[in-house]
Amino acid sequence: MRVIHDLRELRSPLDASVVTIGNFDGVHLAHQTLLRRVVETARLRGAVASAITFEPHPIKLLVPDRAPRLLTPLEQKISLIEKEGLDLLVILPFTRELAHLSPLEFVRRVLVGPLRAISVHVGPNFRFGYRQSGDIEVLAALARQEGFQLSILPLLEVRGHQVSSTRIRELIAAGQVHVASRLLGRPFSTYGRIVTGMGVGHKHTVPTLNLAPVEEQIPKIGVYVTRTILGSVAHDSVTNLGYKPTFGAHDLTIETHLLNYTGEVAESQMEIVYLYRLRDEMKFQNPAILKVQILEDTRRALKFFRLLETFRPLRAKPRPAPIPNSRT
Repeated sequence: MRVIHDLRELRSPLDASVVTIGNFDGVHLAHQTLLRRVVETARLRGAVASAITFEPHPIKLLVPDRAPRLLTPLEQKISLIEKEGLDLLVILPFTRELAHLSPLEFVRRVLVGPLRAISVHVGPNFRFGYRQSGDIEVLAALARQEGFQLSILPLLEVRGHQVSSTRIRELIAAGQVHVASRLLGRPFSTYGRIVTGMGVGHKHTVPTLNLAPVEEQIPKIGVYVTRTILGSVAHDSVTNLGYKPTFGAHDLTIETHLLNYTGEVAESQMEIVYLYRLRDEMKFQNPAILKVQILEDTRRALKFFRLLETFRPLRAKPRPAPIPNSRT
C-alpha cells in the first residue's frame, strides 16, 4: 500500500479510483466493511482502491477541548488499513485551509481532480466541508453533478451496540474491554516504550514491565487479564492501570506482570492486549496483603487462559461477516 501525505505526490491524476473517506479511528468492524467494499469495487472496475484520512483528528484543530483520546496511533491505523488490501492511503494534514473548503471545493480538489474518483463509499453519518455543511445528501447531489457513484454503508450493530469509534471509546473507558473487542473485531491494545519503574514490584510484590505514558485511549483504572507482546511473541500477563495507592500518591502507571516467564527482557517496546477486567484498583493496608491479592489475580488469569485454550477449537471456526442493521 502506498502512503502519501500530499496529493501533489501523485505527480499526475490517477486513471480512476474507488475512494472512502473518514478518520478511521480504531479501524473497527464498520471501517473494515467499508474498506473491503472499496477494494472489491476497485478490483471489479480496474481502479485504485483508495482511502483518505486526516492527521490530526479534525476536532483536535477545531475544538481542542473536545478532542477525543484516539483508539489507535497513526502508525497502527496505517497498518490496520493496509491489512484490508488498499492500494493507496492519503493522509491529509488537517489544516484550517482544508477545514474552510466548501463541500464542492473538497469534492473537486480532492476526489474528482487528483484521484479521479469513479465511486465513493462512506458511512451514514459522514460530514465534510466547511463547518461540516456537507452530509450524505449533499454528497449524493455532488456525485450526480461530478459524475461518480456514491455508496452509503448502513449502520452496523453487534449484539445491540452500534459500531462506532465513540461507542468503543465509551466501552473501554468503562472497563468493558471484552465488549469493545467485539466491535473492533480484535482485542483492544495499547502500544509504547518500556520504561523503568520505581522498583516497587521487585521489592514488595511481583516484577513488572512499565509502559511509557500514552496519549491514546486507555481502559478504566483497574486490573486486567492481558497478553503482552514483546517483539513477535505474546506472553500471558496481568496488567494494572492505576496510581499505586498502597504506596502513596503516584502518577498513573501501566504495568504488566508476565506469567510463567523468567529472564531478562531485551525489547524496548511492548503492546498490551486487554482481554478481561478482573477488578478495581484498591488501597491495601500493607504490601504483603497486596501481594496476596496479586497472587489471586494471577490465579484467576491463569484460569482464564486455560479456559481460552479449552474453547479455542470452537472459536477458531470461521465466523460470518456482520450484517448491517442486524442484532447478532
